Amino acid sequence: MSSKHRLRVALISTNFGEYCVRLAHALSRYADVLLAAPDRLVAPHVDKLDPAVRLFPFRSPRLRQPFRQLRTIRNVFREIVAFAPDVVHYQGFHPWLDLALPLWHRYPLVCTVHDFRPHPGDKLSQKTPFWVEMFVRRRADQLIVHSEHIRTLMAHELGGASGNISLMPHIQIGQELVSPVREEEHLILFFGRIWEYKGLEYLIRAEPLISARVPDVRIMIAGQGEEFSRYSRLMVHPERFIVHNEFISEERTAEYFRRASIVVLPYIEASQSGVIPLAYSAAKPVVATTVGGLPEMVEHGRTGYLVAPRSEKHLADALVGLLLDGNLRREMGANGKRKVERECSPEDIALKTLEVYRRAAGSSPTRSGREQDSASRPLRPDNAPAETRQ
Repeated sequence: MSSKHRLRVALISTNFGEYCVRLAHALSRYADVLLAAPDRLVAPHVDKLDPAVRLFPFRSPRLRQPFRQLRTIRNVFREIVAFAPDVVHYQGFHPWLDLALPLWHRYPLVCTVHDFRPHPGDKLSQKTPFWVEMFVRRRADQLIVHSEHIRTLMAHELGGASGNISLMPHIQIGQELVSPVREEEHLILFFGRIWEYKGLEYLIRAEPLISARVPDVRIMIAGQGEEFSRYSRLMVHPERFIVHNEFISEERTAEYFRRASIVVLPYIEASQSGVIPLAYSAAKPVVATTVGGLPEMVEHGRTGYLVAPRSEKHLADALVGLLLDGNLRREMGANGKRKVERECSPEDIALKTLEVYRRAAGSSPTRSGREQDSASRPLRPDNAPAETRQ
């Protein structure tokens, strides 16, 4: 592929709305981009999208509606064909698309693997069987992962082959979260989907150990997921908890991260986490467990602390240490902000992702046919307007 050719990228997503909008926006400086994603995912973030991105929002039917699913996939594929991309980049887990994309064989395929397997208790991701997820991964020309932990697992599953697996940090999200709310000195934030693997029960069990040394501590739990009553029953001092067991809007997300003094991830299993970039963007220190790819995201003693999973005592000790030292909290928060801006900026991630696209287009067996098509297609200057669809 000529270095002068401006890549055309079809980005398909069924999850990770802000992530994909941020990536599409950054890519649009260097490539022509089509973003096809469920309307409910992109709607909260559409104001972050460069008008140069061709947006195709679609309604996502229920998984048990096969005819509607097939019609949706047909419409998405029709949009992709009309766009004539050099590469298709797929993010998300969706049983119908996981099966349809590898069978299409029309364009080079890049897949981002956010999670290797469904997490314990995560009923949403478990709707897509593991073999279906591996079906699309095995047939992708290139894979992108967010941690060495996932790359090792993927290489093992693929029989030791790791040449087409690129390690890339989670893109920075939440950098525009602003709120007039002031930080509350002894407020701990647990944020995100509430499933078994998030280890919330260990944070709740740690509360009496924390409040014995920090009597005015409060713990905010913000997110939705499994039935919350079992967590309520574990609370020794329910008055010390602020619970928002529901969908959290972007405005409220900004408020909660601004109010918090520490962000905690007491996970018992993990691949990586989008909560950590949110915390760093808000200049908050992170206390997380040593599971999955989390140790690759948290620099122990610099941007936060790492503790053993399933240990309320270790969790409490780390949280108390930060709660009682405001200067250390602010120093770690500043380190985290610098880290996410240096390593995870959308600009840097876009440039690294473009290299993956070029490798995929260069190694795909259908490359020659596409190059012939692109040779007859006039190249659009970087500053020329692209077709948009809102």
